[in-house]
Amino acid sequence: MFDTLSDRLGGILDKLKRRGALTEADVGEAMREVRRALIEADVALDVVRSFTDRVKNRAVGVEVIKSVTPGQMVVKIVHDELVATLGSDADPIDLNAPAPVPILMVGLQGSGKTTSTAKIAKRLTERGKRKVLMASLDTRRPAAMEQLATLGKQVEVATLPIVAGQSAVQIARRAIEAAKLGGYDVVMLDTAGRVTLDEALMAEVAEVKAATNPHEVLLVADSLTGQDAVITAKAFDGRVGLTGIVLTRADGDGRGGAALSMRAVTGKPIKLLGTGEKMDALEDFDPHRVAGRILGMGDVVALVEKAAEAIDIEQAKITADRMRKGTFDLDDLRSQLQQMAKMGGLGGLMGMLPGVAKMKNQIASANLDDKVFKRQVAIINSMTPKERRAPKLLDASRKRRIAAGSGTKVEEINRLLKMHRQMADVMKSLGGPAGKRGPLAGLAGMMGFGGGGPSPEMLKDMADKMGAGGPGGAGGLPPNFPGLPGGLPPKFPGGLPGLPKGLPGLGGSKKK
Repeated sequence: MFDTLSDRLGGILDKLKRRGALTEADVGEAMREVRRALIEADVALDVVRSFTDRVKNRAVGVEVIKSVTPGQMVVKIVHDELVATLGSDADPIDLNAPAPVPILMVGLQGSGKTTSTAKIAKRLTERGKRKVLMASLDTRRPAAMEQLATLGKQVEVATLPIVAGQSAVQIARRAIEAAKLGGYDVVMLDTAGRVTLDEALMAEVAEVKAATNPHEVLLVADSLTGQDAVITAKAFDGRVGLTGIVLTRADGDGRGGAALSMRAVTGKPIKLLGTGEKMDALEDFDPHRVAGRILGMGDVVALVEKAAEAIDIEQAKITADRMRKGTFDLDDLRSQLQQMAKMGGLGGLMGMLPGVAKMKNQIASANLDDKVFKRQVAIINSMTPKERRAPKLLDASRKRRIAAGSGTKVEEINRLLKMHRQMADVMKSLGGPAGKRGPLAGLAGMMGFGGGGPSPEMLKDMADKMGAGGPGGAGGLPPNFPGLPGGLPPKFPGGLPGLPKGLPGLGGSKKK
């Protein structure tokens, strides 16, 4: 969602960073370009004016004059003001109330309300260890209740049994009563929507709110609608009093204006971002991390959180022991490939690394084809257990058999085996004595390869190290982070660093 805005702001601020000293005219010219970029991103005009005025007032003052690198200081000021515009602090869903805690979901039709209800219920069940009951109050849209019931089965969350002929208020009261009797912690009420705002919709939502006294009233808004989402939020807040916003389709090609305007215009925090169709495609909205992504500073915390979710710590410990002993076989490689795919593939992971986001066009042209993961897993699956444990057994005839069984070519099998050898060497060095460990050793330890999962202190330390290069920089990436092709900016001579050159999807042509 923020890609275009990120490109524009990155280009403007890079010009400033290259200058040894900044005049008021330099800052004024840059702020005019920033203003134009924000307006093109569909940010509300009042928010644009306020933002650029605050940045300019701070940038031409004492802070820049005393700074050793004025351009970097301006980037920091822009980052700080972006954070302030987005809401300063993360504001997660509040469940601090007597059980069952009612959560009222409101919004227009087609904004993703029912799907978001199921996503939040899944999140509260799995992460918060809460017992959740979902209830559909949509008596008008055909099959709306059946849709929520189907999603409930998919995410393994209970839904209120459907009783024909009841009004929305009657269903809401029955849901609260059922939640009390069933010992539920949270009851989520999915209200009906309309194509546009109208009095009948508002009256029904207000009546349901009066009957259930919800602890949270969450507006589900579609980020693709731009400023219309802000108008919708103001209207709902005026009638029913919102406590927060869930912004959907953040993975789409919306320009980001709704997110940047929402908090400033309505005063209500964005609590969650919907980032895809899958039931786990939901992220906490943290202004600091979102501002970092917009300015190309990466999001290491989100990267590590993804790793913590995708990686089985016990399995990681076993793998770590095998690495230290130098027995990293093809079964272990298959496990690594599957975990990497679960974490979003190479493209998704690299977008969260500081400095790498600025090179996404070059990364895209490097053929980071995540389908390669599936092909390589298919190759390993076509081997016998004995061959996976001892790859040296793979002679020409065995390779031809495996290629036929996996629908691939012998050349692809050779590339996979070469990658395995290189990764085995890298993994062995990661598991070596503390004094000999390479630049990725800290990350390996956090992933569980040193025993245990990442602690809050480790997360902070990792974020500090990765961001050490300052805003917009490459942070603590090793100087030649592996496997990416050449032709990258001068900051990354020789390509992006040190992973084995055969890492899947890097370089080479995509399979048609």
